[in-house]
Amino acid sequence: MRVAAIQMNSGDRVPDNLALAESLIATAARDGCRIVVLPENFALMPKRGRDKNEHAEVVGSGPVQAFLAETARTHGVWIIGGSIPIESPEPERVFGACVVVNDEGETVAVYRKIHLFDVDISDSDESYRESFSMYPADDVVTVDTPAGRLGMSICYDVRFPELYRALLDDGASWFTVPAAFTVTTGQAHWHALLRARAIENLAYVVAPGQFGTHPDGRSTFGHSLIVDPWGRVLAESSDSNGFIAVDFELDMQAKLRSEFPALSNRRLSKGSRH
Repeated sequence: MRVAAIQMNSGDRVPDNLALAESLIATAARDGCRIVVLPENFALMPKRGRDKNEHAEVVGSGPVQAFLAETARTHGVWIIGGSIPIESPEPERVFGACVVVNDEGETVAVYRKIHLFDVDISDSDESYRESFSMYPADDVVTVDTPAGRLGMSICYDVRFPELYRALLDDGASWFTVPAAFTVTTGQAHWHALLRARAIENLAYVVAPGQFGTHPDGRSTFGHSLIVDPWGRVLAESSDSNGFIAVDFELDMQAKLRSEFPALSNRRLSKGSRH
């Protein structure tokens, strides 16, 4: 099962971003990929966070979701749609939502980002308040795909291993982490966090990222990764628009989980108290 992670340098013009995404998805499909994962904010990296409100969609309707459906049908691929602005209970804020579309263009899952990036980075003048423009969710989401049961997350979620244990308890065998990691935090932690989530859950991790400088002046780290269940980095992007792809070895993963039974050796499993 061949899976692609697409890396982009998205800007504040949605049509331009969608055109780039379509081109990269088409190239990945020609490479034999059946599942394509887009980065966080693939359709829009605005000058100001609250500019996302102007492009917020309701689930099942809107130009970006129509693009995902049509592109999936045209190229015969599943698309894990990074994140797009979806209307929230507060008009001034949006959900960052990952929409999963199957190869017939049907929406089969929607994950709304749980953990929002509200941080001041030590030894740096960088400060971020994602909650100013975004609304937090609390639902854990998994969905069956041709590559196995997918556990969904977005960017800052990767720092919260309890989310991935909850996804594992719901049957996840692989995770997606579409991201727009900052350069500072990416240089420090990107590889370590993604490899840790793969190792501790014996799961594939597919993490497409944004790279370069964006209209708000923010610089993102790129280095999109695909990591196998033993924690090996199988593919990594250079600093460019493009994609990486890997053939999932599902039999290998099942054999590894059987022969190295760390998951069944858990003592503090769901609902336990020790």
